[in-house]
Amino acid sequence: MNKQQLFENIKKKQSFLCVGLDTDIKKIPEHLLKEEDPIFAFNKAIIDATQDLCIAYKPNLAFYESMGVKGWMAFEKTVNYIKQNYPDQFIIADAKRGDIGNTSAMYARTFFEELDIDSVTVAPYMGEDSVTPFLTYEGKWVILLALTSNKGSHDFQLTEDKDGERLFEKVLRKSQEWANDENMMYVVGATQGRMFEDIRKIVPHHFLLVPGVGAQGGSLEEVCKYGMTKECGLIVNSSRGIIYVDKTENFAAASRKAAQEVQAQMAEQLKAILG
Repeated sequence: MNKQQLFENIKKKQSFLCVGLDTDIKKIPEHLLKEEDPIFAFNKAIIDATQDLCIAYKPNLAFYESMGVKGWMAFEKTVNYIKQNYPDQFIIADAKRGDIGNTSAMYARTFFEELDIDSVTVAPYMGEDSVTPFLTYEGKWVILLALTSNKGSHDFQLTEDKDGERLFEKVLRKSQEWANDENMMYVVGATQGRMFEDIRKIVPHHFLLVPGVGAQGGSLEEVCKYGMTKECGLIVNSSRGIIYVDKTENFAAASRKAAQEVQAQMAEQLKAILG
């Protein structure tokens, strides 16, 4: 999926919502534990209930890897289900990979060849040769960690060099030598507020994947005020605030209602750029 196709889907659905499939077997409704594959059964129900309200799904690999082979099977089934039934969805493998070149090449092969996923999150700490193997695949996206929503982001990402440049700013500037806004996005946490202004000075046209709205306390209105572009430029993720709002047999309907509330807010925000 290219940038224009992503924007067209945002316009069509009046939404830039990404539903995070952070599926924890200890948190899903108990009645699903009787299923042959409880994780996939939960994901399928959430996807069917929300697919017309969002433009992306983001399975977080940690939740699947924690279950070994069974988890990986559920992850693959989830990805295949989305691709076969809702091909307009942008799929993000939230894997936060990044290693020496030959290892990154294997990670890239996993997600882009074996699984044929649209994008993968990548950690930039090891530099160019750890990221570029992911960029060799036409039509695929790297989503580079820039300024995250967790408390610990201040430990490194906001540190300044002798010229006053913060580490996340260095990541944004340097990485533009490797790719452009047609195949690279950045992770910027919703809790960073007005920092989006500083980010947009460096990457005015890139899409930003924005976690942290909802359960982590990020403000959608603030993210849009400081981060939205004329092409929207935002994919805002909500995980717990949508998928875990109900633990009864009506969980899917409850998740749909939660997604509808977010989508309605997004439609209002999109009016400014779409008219």
